[in-house]
Amino acid sequence: MRTMIGRRRGWSALLGVALLLAGCTARRPDAHVPPFAKAPFEPFSRDAAIAIALREWRSFGAPIDDSPPDPQRVVAADAKPERAEGLWQRVGEYWWLGQDAGRPEASWTGKHDATGEVFPAEQDADYAWSAAFVSYVLRSAGARDGFLYAPAHSTYVNAALLAEPGLRIRVERPERYAPRAGDLICLGREWSKGIRYDDLPTHFAGHCDLVVDVAAQELTVVGGNVRDAVTMKHVPVTDQGTLATDDGRVVDTRYPWFVVVRVLYDR
Repeated sequence: MRTMIGRRRGWSALLGVALLLAGCTARRPDAHVPPFAKAPFEPFSRDAAIAIALREWRSFGAPIDDSPPDPQRVVAADAKPERAEGLWQRVGEYWWLGQDAGRPEASWTGKHDATGEVFPAEQDADYAWSAAFVSYVLRSAGARDGFLYAPAHSTYVNAALLAEPGLRIRVERPERYAPRAGDLICLGREWSKGIRYDDLPTHFAGHCDLVVDVAAQELTVVGGNVRDAVTMKHVPVTDQGTLATDDGRVVDTRYPWFVVVRVLYDR
């Protein structure tokens, strides 16, 4: 009898350890990351980040938006790409893979909250996914713990400014650094439209696009949640390739770009 009790206690202890380990595994920040990105199978490269961003852009129908932003523009719910079949699930994958495991946002989609309930289309600003898209692209490209995955751009921009140990990102002034393909360019929006580089570090509402090509006096960028899709824009730059002139004047009169996030790729 004592032997049987001892065995039961032993099995109970082992079961407890197994459940504890399973719980630890489920709570790991990279629990959602596929092996090819977690290892990673290939070096963390500009080519990978650009190719992933362009692939996602094509999956949304390759939209291009070079017109000025229109705050009066209203799109019907059934016309929003992020809520279309096949695409709301894709946005859900940006959240699932782009956020650390355990964050409630990881369960969001292009039209569902963390409980699976459909949120009203007019409330989609509360579920903005542009930072999730950037996080998804860089994580899939193999950034591992070199990027701070978050639902808000300000989180990783501030961390880059403070040069937190291990991060593979740095911030640069828009009048001093010419963005390269694979870098991020960022602007303030809503209550943060007037933000400047010297205001950092601070919490801000913002948007960042990934540079996918650099040409004479123009950048081609791709970003998420632009017109409710993954969208391409063309951004004018100075003769030196910067977003602003020496006196700080932003060249692109449509958008208030205020910081460049330089990404330190392996190659």
